[in-house]
Amino acid sequence: MTAQDREVDGVEDALALVARAPAATHDPGGERGAGRGHDAGEGHGAGAAEKDRHWAEPWAAARALAARSAASARSTASAPSAAAARTHRVPLGKALGQALAEPLAALTDLPSFDTSAMDGWAVSGPGPWSVRHPQGASGILAGYGAADPLPDGVAVRIATGARVPPDTTAVIRSEHARTDGVGHLHAEREVIPGQDIRPRGQECRAGDRLLPAGSLVTPAVLGLAAAAGYDELPTVPRPRVEVLVLGDELLVGGVPHDGLIRDALGPMLAPWLRTLGAEVIATRRIGDDADALCRAITKSRADLVITTGGTAAGPVDHVHPVLQKVGAELLVDGVAVRPGHPMLLARLASGRHLVGLPGNPLAAVSGLLTLAEPLLRTLAGRAPQIPYHAPLRDAVHGHPHDTRLVPVVHRDEGLVPLHFNGPAMLRGIATADGLAVVPPGGARSGEELEVLDLPWTASDEGGCFT
Repeated sequence: MTAQDREVDGVEDALALVARAPAATHDPGGERGAGRGHDAGEGHGAGAAEKDRHWAEPWAAARALAARSAASARSTASAPSAAAARTHRVPLGKALGQALAEPLAALTDLPSFDTSAMDGWAVSGPGPWSVRHPQGASGILAGYGAADPLPDGVAVRIATGARVPPDTTAVIRSEHARTDGVGHLHAEREVIPGQDIRPRGQECRAGDRLLPAGSLVTPAVLGLAAAAGYDELPTVPRPRVEVLVLGDELLVGGVPHDGLIRDALGPMLAPWLRTLGAEVIATRRIGDDADALCRAITKSRADLVITTGGTAAGPVDHVHPVLQKVGAELLVDGVAVRPGHPMLLARLASGRHLVGLPGNPLAAVSGLLTLAEPLLRTLAGRAPQIPYHAPLRDAVHGHPHDTRLVPVVHRDEGLVPLHFNGPAMLRGIATADGLAVVPPGGARSGEELEVLDLPWTASDEGGCFT
């Protein structure tokens, strides 16, 4: 990398440190520097960078620790966050987006009787068959009880979903049969015994496990549960989350002016958290006031409190001092990931959790997916997400020591890294399918990387359910 290359595109170049020596990583506006971190870069002074590599939790370890802490909270009955461990039974119409607290077992055979798979004729024995109308001209319709056994050599009309009479050999589709002038039915194709009949128990038998505990209740799951005989489902209540947006410099409307910037995280976090299975009970804005932050944290009844900004060491960064004041246990105090390394995870004295996100928007997204997502997934009772990998179309720069999360889109030729991926930028993530997990040192074209799908594009859960 040339000296000219290193000067191009300031914030993005601060992330692309793969060819720089550690001592050359100085950026006085870093996320843990004296600034607020809303518009700053990602760098440190050389000494700070060396120190960070010692205290920062590895990215994968931080995610695993968040999940373990949530599992511990769910199993501790005395903790307020153990509300997420309790199960409740809710009507099907209210279960969407929650996780099954127990395996879903069939309450009946599916189908519960032999059923016609097509509109046509139920026939017994070899043809031709004498046509009869035991239930009128329309024949046997869905929704009626058992019909009399079908005598050999007889055919009756039958509708899709109707109960097949005993002794039926096959169902012949209407378009594959004809009747003659003397009341006989003739097949125009070979008749195979059992054709177009859905036998009882074809899909499952009563007692069969249909889905494991932790499965997300999607619209398809609601349909399966209804078919299997359920009116209610045992689910895990959504964990409650409260968002505290910190900073005197944030505007809630209008165009940025006079050193003030728009709050991008307040509008973004609540709907994002809902896609992760949370019930967002409030989004509150708090100025640079340590006492107000302390009151908000101690009075919150949420299972998880999320703060934005204030996780660095500047004069108005109050998160660390307040956590110390309230007796919180810091589980993660910095993660070796870019953007977003000054994120934190704390366990409050009540047993609840707090995730501190950096103030920069994309850095906050990084913290959300690194710490909040595995914690909320566990609290919500959802099954662990299965990692998957995809090849890169284009090489991507890396940090010399830290994991890097880069917005990407899926293309036939592989993952395409997006521009505008600096810590203060949302333009890249707004069009992304997910974030590629880039190891220290970067990745070459064709190399396979782990991908974190965004909740509204994730295929394992069928999309965004709120």
